[in-house]
Amino acid sequence: MLVDSHCHINFPDLAARLPEVLANMRRNGVSHALVISVSRPKYPEVLALAEAHDNLFATVGVHPDDPDAEEFSEDELVAQAAHPKVVGIGETGLDYHWCEGDLTWQHERFRTHIRAARRTGLPLVIHTRESAADTVRLMREENAGEAGGVMHCFTESWEVAQAALDLGFYISLSGIVTFKNALQVKEVAQKVPLDRLLVETDSPYLAPVPFRGKTNEPAYVKHVAEHIAELRGLSFDEVAAATTDNFFRLFAKIPRP
Repeated sequence: MLVDSHCHINFPDLAARLPEVLANMRRNGVSHALVISVSRPKYPEVLALAEAHDNLFATVGVHPDDPDAEEFSEDELVAQAAHPKVVGIGETGLDYHWCEGDLTWQHERFRTHIRAARRTGLPLVIHTRESAADTVRLMREENAGEAGGVMHCFTESWEVAQAALDLGFYISLSGIVTFKNALQVKEVAQKVPLDRLLVETDSPYLAPVPFRGKTNEPAYVKHVAEHIAELRGLSFDEVAAATTDNFFRLFAKIPRP
């Protein structure tokens, strides 16, 4: 059994063929998927998917890459987190790839999400891109370790991974780990303690080899786990079992099968 710990199947490419996407999950042994919120206007779509399907769950949050995005207040995040199918806060974090200049607004958005996670006890789903030092600094300043969570689609160095692990966070790897030139990610895949590792697709983006360049979907998380198993010298079943167990330990609000 496998779990896709991070996907966006409310996005048009996947939502338009949802029955097929869910059938492909079953066919590939992917039992659950976590559908991630990235904006307030689209959050109802995420929640509706979770409400409609026993094996889909949701987060609530606003992605860091849009300065004009409609925000959730801390109290609103806390209120939404009371929903039985909302199991995490995010996706949140910092992204300096798309944003430049005075990024105080981005830091404050991240702080709001961390504070909401601490109040609710739900784990954070953290995005960091070209912003690792500030991401870790804000996590420390806001005591993000009290909530815990996952560094999703991890592409940073082993040193950054260690800093996150020291704060009690999990590391989630996407299809990027299968890319030939992703040497830094492969190193992390080999070094992260097995009991702190998750797998994800981030679909519809970042399809793993052999589907690179095509639309990604939760079923393809199998290829991520297979490649990690190869890198670590483990069996696929060992990686699948560990990452699945880790998922249910972190997102403890989700009933274990």
